[in-house]
Amino acid sequence: MKVRYTFRCYPTDTQAQALSRVFGHTRFVWNWALRLRTDAWGHGERINYNQTSAALTALKKTAEYQWLNEVSCVPLQQSLRNLQKAFLNFFAGRTRRPRFKKKRHKQAAEYTASAFKYQDGELSLAKIGKLKVRWSRPFQSQPTTVTVIQTPTGRYYVTLVLDEMPQPYNKTGELIGIDLGINRLATLSNGEHIPNLKFTKKHERQLAKAQKSLSRKTKGSGRWIRQRMKVARVHERLTNARIDHIHKITTDLVRRFDVIAVEDLNVRGMLRNKKLAKQISDASFGRFVSMLQYKCVWRGKELVKIDRYFPSSKRCSCCGYIAQTLPLSVRSWQCPECQSIHDRDENASRNILNFAVGHPV
Repeated sequence: MKVRYTFRCYPTDTQAQALSRVFGHTRFVWNWALRLRTDAWGHGERINYNQTSAALTALKKTAEYQWLNEVSCVPLQQSLRNLQKAFLNFFAGRTRRPRFKKKRHKQAAEYTASAFKYQDGELSLAKIGKLKVRWSRPFQSQPTTVTVIQTPTGRYYVTLVLDEMPQPYNKTGELIGIDLGINRLATLSNGEHIPNLKFTKKHERQLAKAQKSLSRKTKGSGRWIRQRMKVARVHERLTNARIDHIHKITTDLVRRFDVIAVEDLNVRGMLRNKKLAKQISDASFGRFVSMLQYKCVWRGKELVKIDRYFPSSKRCSCCGYIAQTLPLSVRSWQCPECQSIHDRDENASRNILNFAVGHPV
């Protein structure tokens, strides 16, 4: 199956300058093609990848845009393909409309097999040369595409698309239901509680101080650039800590349980709640479920998603009684039918598991 492995790389100063040109050229091609397609759409026309590719070929032949030939043509073509994919996802309702790329955001350039060479642990890119990469994990197959990424903090990474064989975990025969929340990141049907470490709150004061200092500096000045890097580093530490935490939790769950049941949450709709949007974003429900999903496939386990409208919290897991109302402020309640006292989240996780295995109360 197709997987992506990411590794840290350390280009030389010359290679960093060359990569900067590649990033600038691919960013220009993306923005140019996006403007071309947007203007055409305003006139009632639709432009696809083939038309933008032909237009780019003609553009590179003009005297004004000869500089586009300074870098490999592969990342430029891949930029057009990625834009086509972004529009397809937008029209299908999966993502928002493609936006123009900015110089100070994350930069990326994608190389296909014709523009890179990997052999004996050495990676070379067209018109860049051999990159120093820290290979932090082994892999068996040859990469089909290589993406070079520069983060806003100036760090470089390479992402390889590989065709690796799945490595399943041993079967345990255990099943679990999971209810995601804000106070507790996850509550398991066996009574376990996984805490929400609230990384944004931990870094809030540090981030506010760095952003306040940035706002007081003249935009574009040397001090402003250095302070912007400090703000980016805080964001990067926060993001890395959150992702690492979710990786450890999901890996442990997939290793321990054969069937994992979760709710199919409408995270985008939940974020419309202005009072809870910040906490929901920090908890990363969508990333949590997506990690569980691909790890279950990779490790030979099963993930079951329950309909988001299933009344998991309001339903008594003992007798099946459904409460008419149950505000979010109520964290425990007593069933009027069987007199059972329920912790709101534990009761929801048990209902999720019962529904997933086909044994609803």
